[in-house]
Amino acid sequence: MPKIKLHWQIVIALVLAIIAGSITGTDMGVAGFTFYNLYAFVGALFLNALKMLIVPLVASSIVIGIAGMSGHHALGRMGGKTILYYMATSLIAILIGLAVVNITTPGIVDGQPARDMIGLSSDIEEIKSKVEDKSAGDIAEVFLRMIPPNIVYAAADGQMLGLIFFSLLFGFFMTKIDHPGAETIYNFWNAIYNIMMLITDWVMKFAPIGVFALVAKVVASTGFDAFRPLAVFFITVLFALAVHFFIVLPLLLKLLGRVSPLRHYRAMAPALLTAFSTSSSSATLPLTLECVEKNAGVSNRTSSFVLPLGATINMDGTALYECVAAMFIAQAYGLELGFAVQFTIVIVALLTSIGVAGIPAASLVAISIILTTIGLPIEGVGLILAVDRILDMCRTTVNVFSDTCGAVIIARSEGEENILKA
Repeated sequence: MPKIKLHWQIVIALVLAIIAGSITGTDMGVAGFTFYNLYAFVGALFLNALKMLIVPLVASSIVIGIAGMSGHHALGRMGGKTILYYMATSLIAILIGLAVVNITTPGIVDGQPARDMIGLSSDIEEIKSKVEDKSAGDIAEVFLRMIPPNIVYAAADGQMLGLIFFSLLFGFFMTKIDHPGAETIYNFWNAIYNIMMLITDWVMKFAPIGVFALVAKVVASTGFDAFRPLAVFFITVLFALAVHFFIVLPLLLKLLGRVSPLRHYRAMAPALLTAFSTSSSSATLPLTLECVEKNAGVSNRTSSFVLPLGATINMDGTALYECVAAMFIAQAYGLELGFAVQFTIVIVALLTSIGVAGIPAASLVAISIILTTIGLPIEGVGLILAVDRILDMCRTTVNVFSDTCGAVIIARSEGEENILKA
């Protein structure tokens, strides 16, 4: 009997959760123990498992990614152009997401925060005291937190900016020491990364159970009202992704690459469809390379460097999604986020889209990091899983398309002429 794929398991769990939550409500139970308490217990276990992964996963993935990038010609001329392009497009995507989510306010329903509607139960006053006291002057604190006096304490305290910055420095300077020390420490971090990948895969096997518990808990306590703000959130993300996919990236192709965006869409169609169906930039990479080289006419010299690097660190769609999701959860709590907090969200979304892009369920871990950084609980992440699969397919398509646009633009900047001529 063929195994059911994980996303279908999650869809089935979602349907069953809606049925179970609506039947059991908050009072039905056995021997004095309610099903609602069971949902809450299992959901908390799943969220704790996600939290457990964050520190070792972020540190190892960033260290390995930066060390691998620094170990060869990636920091040369083409490397500089490529990284600049990837950082710029990710930042643009984040700002688009931030603008759209501030306009649509999916976390506000009929003028009221959606926290009760979607079952967010944390202490609102405590959360407000953590988040809303920030002002424009606190932007300096963002940069101070990037250089913590004690990295171990920062990691334990959930100060993810400091951990990310330290990991970036560690990965870069790891390549500056002599062998065999450099090779030994690289193998150490690479082993940690591979182990964390396996643990993440293992935790995600329980995602259907976690989704069932989290959604059933919400439906049991609020009924079907929870899906109204989720629908607005879903549309908000799709609209913001569409702006980046159909407006921003084609403009960059036209202005910087001096090529026809329509020809590029046609040339990349096989890779984009594969990205949409697999939700994996890495799995799509072989086909992306083929489309960029054969259909677009980019040289192997350029594509073999730009595209693998992009599949690792360039996640425009993921960065946009992280930002919108964090803002949605903040709005649902009824928080008025000032410039300082939104600036923090932009910075952390940009860094985490680079640091954890290559791992399974990267967006969940990254959103958890953002919420922790700005002082919000991560319980809302479980609800986002209800619409995450389709959005994952869409944002992966945007990620891959941005990679291919980057390959064409970098190739044109390197003097390649016969690109997208046919």
